[in-house]
Formats: sequence, C-alpha cells, structure tokens
Amino acid sequence: MKQTSFRYWFSSAFLALAGWSMPAAQAGTVTVVTSFPKELTQAYKAAFEKSNPGTKIEILNKNTVQGIAYVRELPVGQRPDVFWASAPDAFEVLSGLKLLEPIGALINKSAPVKVGAYPINSPDNLYLGQALAGYGLMWNTRYLTANKVPAPKQWADLMKPVYFGHVAMSSPSRSGTTHLTVETLLQGEGWEKGWSQLLQISGNSAAITERSFGVPDGVNNGQFGVGLVIDFFGLAGKYSGFPVEFAYPDVTAVVPANIALVAGAKNAAEARKFIGYTVSQEGQELLYNPKISRLPILPPQVMGSKVPAGYPDPFEIAKRAKVQFNSDLSETRYNVVSALFDQTITFRLKELQAATKAIHVAEAALTQKPHAQAAALLKQAREAAFSPVVNVQKVADKEFLAVFAANKKDAAVSKSVTGLENHWNNSARQNYERARSLAEQALAAVK
Repeated sequence: MKQTSFRYWFSSAFLALAGWSMPAAQAGTVTVVTSFPKELTQAYKAAFEKSNPGTKIEILNKNTVQGIAYVRELPVGQRPDVFWASAPDAFEVLSGLKLLEPIGALINKSAPVKVGAYPINSPDNLYLGQALAGYGLMWNTRYLTANKVPAPKQWADLMKPVYFGHVAMSSPSRSGTTHLTVETLLQGEGWEKGWSQLLQISGNSAAITERSFGVPDGVNNGQFGVGLVIDFFGLAGKYSGFPVEFAYPDVTAVVPANIALVAGAKNAAEARKFIGYTVSQEGQELLYNPKISRLPILPPQVMGSKVPAGYPDPFEIAKRAKVQFNSDLSETRYNVVSALFDQTITFRLKELQAATKAIHVAEAALTQKPHAQAAALLKQAREAAFSPVVNVQKVADKEFLAVFAANKKDAAVSKSVTGLENHWNNSARQNYERARSLAEQALAAVK
C-alpha cells in the first residue's frame, strides 16, 4: 500500500472509531444535464445544497436533443450524473441506448401510479416522473385586444386567417417540449390531418424561434400574440404578473417531466440523493414558485394548503384530455418528425408564409364572390401547401425509420439521411411556390 493511501486509510479509520465522519466536501459534485430554465434549476440547486452541505449541483443547460447526444458521446466514468427533461420519449431513447440506471427505489409512494392512463414512473424503473405537464396555448391579452384577435381555445383556431402573423412556436429539433406538443397533435389528429394543421398554423406564424424559451418570452413581452407551449411557460407568465392567459385544448395530453440517473455517471450515490429530493414533498413544493409554476406529481389532497388558489389539477385535466400519449410511438419516429418539421417548416418558413397569405387573400375574395373555377384552384393550392411530404404509410415503414435511428457518424447513413432531407426541402419549396401561384390564379379569376 502506498504511503499516501495508507495515511488516508488510517485517518479515515481513526475518525470512524472516534465517532466522527469525513468532511462533507468529500461528497463531490452532481452534474445535471437539463433543458429546464434557470428559474427552476437554480431553485432546486439552492434548496438541495442548503440541506446537503458539501454537495454541489452543476447545471449543464442543453436542449433535449443536444442533451441526448452529449450523454451518448461520453465514455463511462465521464458522463454527467442526472438527465432531467420534459420529454418522456427522450428517456425512452436513452433507455434504448442502455444509458440509464434503475432508480425505482427512489419513488415517492404518495404519488399515484398513473396520471390518466399514463404511468408517472417508467415501468422498468429507469426514470421517474418529477412533475406533470400538459400542452396548450398561451396568449398576451393586451396584444390580442390591440390587434382585435380573439383568444384561441383549440389548435385548429390558429389556422384561421385572423391569426396570420400573430403566432409563434419553436421547432421540435430544438426543443423537447415542442417535440411533445407536435407529437401530441399528430397522435390526437392522426398523421395526415395533424401535419395539415401544423403546416397551416406554421404558415400563420410570425416566427419559429431558436429555443422554446423564445416563445413564452415573446408572448410575455408582447412580441407575439399567441404561442404554442408546454403549460408551465404559460402558467409561469401568468403567475409572475404578465398579461397572459393559458388554456389546454381538447387535443392535449398530460405526461410526466422526468428525471433519471445516467449509466456510467461520475457520482451516482449523490446523484440518487438529488433525484430523491426532487420527488420528495419538499422538492414538489418548489414547483409552486410563481417563476416555476409546474404541476406536481403529488395530487392536491397530498400537497394540501400549499396549492395556490385556482391552480390547475393535472389529474382532472388528464381525465378530459383526448390524447393518451404513446411514448413508444413517439420514440420510433422521433428523428423523422424533427427532421421533417425543419425541412418543410423551419427552413422554408418564408415560402410557407407567402403561400398561406395568398390562400387567405383568395379565400376572402371567394367568400364575397363565389366562383367555381377559382374554388377548384384554391382547393389545389391548399392541398399543395398543407399536405405532408411523407405519408402515413411511409412513416410506419420500419426500414425507413431505422435509417433515422442509425448512427449518423456512419458515412452511408449520413448520406442517406441527407438525401432524404434535401428531397423534402426541395419538395416543400416547390409545393409552396405552386400553392401561391394557384391561389393567385384563383384570386385573378374572381376579379
């Protein structure tokens, strides 16, 4: 035994025999990869460190897609300790890659087994529900009043001409919460109808923001009128005093935001303590902070007097929600949905906006003066602009899905994916140009 090792062993043994413990600083640092905003992460960091002196929480803020890639690329022993995000399908991806450790022993037994029909904790004990979330619409009341725009109630409302230029959303490739919003709509309406609605809503959008935070920030400050968001963005704005409201459409789902222990983590023991703290009664009460405004996994009767007046009850919302979210389905097409959205919406937004505006103008004219030929042209325009370039049969093809699930570092895989994405991008551009031309022809026919 080396002298330094012997000294460490001797001092440890002596302290133990004397009834003392090693300094708390030996506990080390817990590294947390998360997509959550600093208002939430800093609250948990401060509270945990206060009750666990000597343990430090290091926050690495990455969007969900970046977070998965970060964990995946690091070797055992160098990985972060905790993965914490809103998207259950992202945890299924990590689970499939064998990158999570079982943590079922940390479950808070005061939490129900399910919210609606959805399990709060993963059946295989690889991740826990830490909060609950639904998806919906937030709007700035002053903005809508000033622009004479009605408050929306359903996703479909945002397809109406009155919302043109007043809507904002992010991209599923940049935001796990946006991915869940998009996938909820696709599962609730079906692939073809769901994409048609997404294309029409996006055509009415003023922007596809770089990060999911850009949507609520823009609605809070009056840059945008309406945003498609996870509920805590809307609730945090409302309870922090901004002139905003939030509503759950009928086509929504309530699912857990999750937390997990990364396999091959650097500090698994302390990481387990942090995870356990986040689902404890004390940790759950932090969710009611106005700047956080999340929905606890513990029901209102357990949280008792801590529940703010008028606060949403996620278990009641789940009962009336029309979507029973299928995380397995979402996981199988995760990369396809993200890539398809970017190639046909994010990167072609200007062309989609132009086609949408031309269709709205022609429809308004046709309402005032019916015209059979113009109506036929307008129908073709809508089909060109608002039909997905990948049909439902293709997205159910396992070989097709496997291409997007494979490692893109493989040259052949990368070439295949790039080829498909370029094809979608070019098809979208051609479709939008054709739609705009057909709508302009319809307008000319009416005049």
